[in-house]
Amino acid sequence: MSDETHETGMKIRREVLGDAHVDRAIASTTEFTAAFQDFITRSAWGTVWAREALDRRTRSAITLAVLTALGREHELALHARAAIRNGLSPEEIAEVLLHTAVYAGAPAANAAFASAQRALEDEGAL
Repeated sequence: MSDETHETGMKIRREVLGDAHVDRAIASTTEFTAAFQDFITRSAWGTVWAREALDRRTRSAITLAVLTALGREHELALHARAAIRNGLSPEEIAEVLLHTAVYAGAPAANAAFASAQRALEDEGAL
């Protein structure tokens, strides 16, 4: 992939996740993790998140649902903050998590609600 894909990916990554998170990720990159950081920036952010068929609000909702289903609470907290940046309200985030409970199970949604609530409280969104 081109340098342009990396630049686009870094721009979108910063817009969605925030400068502070991206700066921490870059600062903690080592020789061991460098290829993975490049992969994430190019593939996830520079290619998939850059596509125009879905808006960022929709992508955030999908991401929250998938992370809930997979039990990835740490990543869910990060993406709950991102969902606020992408225009979802706390009420909409709660609806995504409630909807996901029907298909992924109550324990997964329970953990997701706890993680999202902490993240949204930290952001001052709740």
